[in-house]
Amino acid sequence: MATFRARNSSSAVLRSSRSEVWAALTDADLIAKITPYVTSITVDGDRWVWRLATIPVLGLSVAPAFTEVMELHPEERIEFTHDPARSDEMTSVNGTYVLSDHAGGGTEVGIDLEIACSLPLPGLARPAVERVMAGVVKHMGAVFSRNLLKHLGEA
Repeated sequence: MATFRARNSSSAVLRSSRSEVWAALTDADLIAKITPYVTSITVDGDRWVWRLATIPVLGLSVAPAFTEVMELHPEERIEFTHDPARSDEMTSVNGTYVLSDHAGGGTEVGIDLEIACSLPLPGLARPAVERVMAGVVKHMGAVFSRNLLKHLGEA
């Protein structure tokens, strides 16, 4: 068993207000609907349980499920960390969304997240597995962004 990682850090300026962006980013049903591979997000207080569709990785089929502790700072910041009580989960995500006013109007949104996944593969497979993970994360981010802009009426 080895742990593999992928990271995404990006930002964008949206024409929408902070409150509109905040409403979208804190709506678990909407997030599940507009994010590829995500089949559902169940909210239980500050815990969000994410379930993803099967993703092929070097001959394995992985259907991740992971629990995130959400720390919400209204219209400013969303911090998410893997629930330390869920050491049985093979996948974890840690990261932050930051929202701020943009000087030219609208909202600047930044995201920084890291996904870790423990798989029954040797560490020698790290370059290939992490390349696949990076591709999946990049695709998820691009489609999520496009769908978020559409939802906000910006596309």
